[in-house]
Amino acid sequence: MSATHSHTHSRAHRDPECLLCQALERARDRGLRQTAALEDVLRMLIEAPTPLTLADVASSPKLASKADRATVYRLLTKLEKLGIIRRLGLHDRAAYYTMIFPGEHNDYLVCTECGRIDRLAIECPVEELEAQIAKQSKFTRLYHELMFFGVCPKCA
Repeated sequence: MSATHSHTHSRAHRDPECLLCQALERARDRGLRQTAALEDVLRMLIEAPTPLTLADVASSPKLASKADRATVYRLLTKLEKLGIIRRLGLHDRAAYYTMIFPGEHNDYLVCTECGRIDRLAIECPVEELEAQIAKQSKFTRLYHELMFFGVCPKCA
């Protein structure tokens, strides 16, 4: 495992409310004011087992604030620019959004037919390589993102 970056699925074992408080604090620290829509969007992304599209978020009954699609889109765009969430997906497909948890990352499987994105449920296969690169290059705060592309079972 890299000393600067850890692949972990530990968020599943952490309190979602604690994760929400941390995400709201990061958003406030980066200049976003706390609104009901912001809280709803962050809560959905934290609790989602897979990345979500704009449509998933905007049409969810969990969006208690009843924010419209344009508001949700603006929020997702701001959160991405501020480094609180990550935008995933193929350029010609719907964008998917997922939380960035400091010190953690996820790797993904992307279907080239339908655009579906799933988290890779195995230990990251390049952690040792990342540590070796960091050591040899003297780069600090090294990180990576890994996506595998193929055809999902539904499209096969």
